[in-house]
Amino acid sequence: MSTQSTICAIPVAAPVRSSLRADTVSCARCALVRACGVAGNGSVAFADVQQLVEDVGPFRGNQFVFRAGEPFRSLFAVKSGMVKTVQTDAEGRAQVLGFYLPGEVLGLEAVDPGVYPVDGVALESTRLCRLPFDAVSHVAQREPEVQQHLFRLFSRAIGQHEGRSWDVGADQRLAAFLLDLSTRFAQRGLAPEHFRLAMPRGDIANFLHLAPETVSRVLARFREQGMVDISGRDVHLPKPEALRALLREAAA
Repeated sequence: MSTQSTICAIPVAAPVRSSLRADTVSCARCALVRACGVAGNGSVAFADVQQLVEDVGPFRGNQFVFRAGEPFRSLFAVKSGMVKTVQTDAEGRAQVLGFYLPGEVLGLEAVDPGVYPVDGVALESTRLCRLPFDAVSHVAQREPEVQQHLFRLFSRAIGQHEGRSWDVGADQRLAAFLLDLSTRFAQRGLAPEHFRLAMPRGDIANFLHLAPETVSRVLARFREQGMVDISGRDVHLPKPEALRALLREAAA
């Protein structure tokens, strides 16, 4: 099934309701909001870019948004659904590097090499906003406001990557993963303690450098301790403070 694209000119949505799913995020909550201009921020600096942003999709689950090695031309912001990035080594081993929620931007790691170094794969039915990077780069050369916004996006991407640590136990890794998702959902106006894991357990295990059975075992223990309630892929965190306590114990 081919994806369709239309010019993205979406007015500011009403306040985003809490939802168990990673629902469509308001443009006002999107990390690209300043760059695409669709949230009506009124900045003259971004006016030239606004009409170039496209709404693309829907992408089906397991459909590629982009493939490693393809020329880099666009950044993408997730409107609804979820996308994972995957790197495959010379032996064909795949490593999940990240998950992108509504309102988050992917493709930043492709700016320097000029090609996408990883695969971007939809995890479920997903819609995206596509921003041609050459166009926004030309604007950034003459508009410091645009340039500063791009620098902030790059800085956040670097900070998220450098903030990961695998020098802790399985319990701490999974606790950090769930709390990170909670925080990111909250930043986009979605429910921080009720959300849906669009990714399968195998992807979570791969991302955390754990065996799938270890992830299942830890989640079962969290459930027994009342820290996590899971029904299928729907997650409730009734005691996020208990998960944070696990991380504090590991850091002590």
